Amino acid sequence: MRIAEELLDIIGLERIIFVPSGDPRLRVAPVASRKHRSAMVRLAIQGNNMFLLDEREINRPGISTTVESLREYQNELGKKTAPCFILGMDAFIKINQWHRWHELFKLCHIIVVARPGYTSVDRYPVLPMDIRKEFISRRVLNANNLRLQCNGLIYTAQTSLLEISASHIRLLVTAGKSIRYLLPENVSDYIKSNYLYAGRT
Repeated sequence: MRIAEELLDIIGLERIIFVPSGDPRLRVAPVASRKHRSAMVRLAIQGNNMFLLDEREINRPGISTTVESLREYQNELGKKTAPCFILGMDAFIKINQWHRWHELFKLCHIIVVARPGYTSVDRYPVLPMDIRKEFISRRVLNANNLRLQCNGLIYTAQTSLLEISASHIRLLVTAGKSIRYLLPENVSDYIKSNYLYAGRT
């Protein structure tokens, strides 16, 4: 939530829409059910009118892809809107594995944020050549440039680097350790009361 809050200021976004994923194409299905994942996002953004929950992928049967959701947004909002898709650097360096990944640039701008262990695209030694080519040709250094066209640009946002990840939190819960202060209290309480991740290895 902290990174999302910072991006509102850095980029001047009107709002941030959180879209919990359905069944992913490239990895095993999440441990928590669709219902629980959606509920946790709802609790996390509670009280912030700049944050919205969109359950389209949760409600979509079968495998869910980002490009499908972005096509829907373009149809709903119109081609003159400039949506920004936010993802971590750990995901960006594998974006060439995504379904119809080149099409993403026709549907949105891409905002890349640092993640633990992935602090700079520039210094990442094994960035695949096809991604590097797109990155070099599309990158803008000033967030204001994102307003000059409706899609196709990449911006690397300098946000706080928080050493928190969903996988780390799941491991702590599985080990019976405290996750206090790592999540909003209402989300932490929800995980405990619904026994999510407990007893898994």
